Amino acid sequence: MSDVQNHDVDILIVGAGPSGLYAGYYAGFRGLKIAIADMLELPGGQITALYPEKKIFDVAGFPEVLGRDLVDRLVAQVEPFAPIWILGQRIEGLERSGERWSVQLSGGGRVTTTVVVITGGIGTFEPRALPVGREYEERGLIYYVPKPTELAGKNVVIVGGGDSAFDWAMALEPIANELTLVHRRETFRAHEHTIELVQNSRTKIITSAEVTAIYGEEQLTSVEVTLKSGSVEVIDAEVVVAALGFVAHLGPLAEWGLEMSKRTIIVDTAMRTNLPGVFAAGDITEYPGKVRLISVGFGEAAIAVNNAMTVIDPSKSVFPGHSSENT
Repeated sequence: MSDVQNHDVDILIVGAGPSGLYAGYYAGFRGLKIAIADMLELPGGQITALYPEKKIFDVAGFPEVLGRDLVDRLVAQVEPFAPIWILGQRIEGLERSGERWSVQLSGGGRVTTTVVVITGGIGTFEPRALPVGREYEERGLIYYVPKPTELAGKNVVIVGGGDSAFDWAMALEPIANELTLVHRRETFRAHEHTIELVQNSRTKIITSAEVTAIYGEEQLTSVEVTLKSGSVEVIDAEVVVAALGFVAHLGPLAEWGLEMSKRTIIVDTAMRTNLPGVFAAGDITEYPGKVRLISVGFGEAAIAVNNAMTVIDPSKSVFPGHSSENT
């Protein structure tokens, strides 16, 4: 995966969650040149950001699958088609240029494309920041844990009291050297069973407290925790996981002139929006009878890409044939 400046592609997929990754696969299967963009720095969308360690039970063919494993398999499925990855950047502007679209990136680059497929879930995710320590991002302060094994043997502090904080505590407790969970309240918002498991583990839990300072020179080395009582504790830590949730918003997409209903994009049965050459799939779409499931998003992604194919090359048919026929 690489940074992108200026690129010319057949199809730009905005959103690297499950629907976007599957759309990338189908675009590659149809022989298209692909770019996949997402505000997050890793593919996977909500799964990567919120529940990589949770089991998912409603994906066809998998009685159960961990969120991160599903993302890994979707990435492996699209990788043979050499997509251009545009991660950690926002799509700022969308302009029509003749029969094509010109898309401005927050990093300063631009993508020129014939078709745009929006698979942005419920919008752009940005992590809620700690009040302190932003300067330690990429030096020990992180917002999600896509690969818990990378934190094996480390002293870790998790900040938060929701499902993500407790899920990551469950994943890290067996492998971290020391694990501390800090929450500003006495009560938690996570699932009761998960709370009980973490409380009965070796995880140190500090409640009615906040992280008030982070220390370290090149890398993060310790965390200052201040309790509501006023007492202060400094904890050795190499990693702080700020599991304070994510803010979802549509961002510049809301200014593109799309027909919308609240936070969703209106599409027809071909997943077309009201803009020429712009399609949408996944949770961000709205139509009569809409059901928001990952499995439904996969189908919508295939419909969007195959109908987009006839925009890119009118001589092509919507139905691509079965993949098994190509073996």
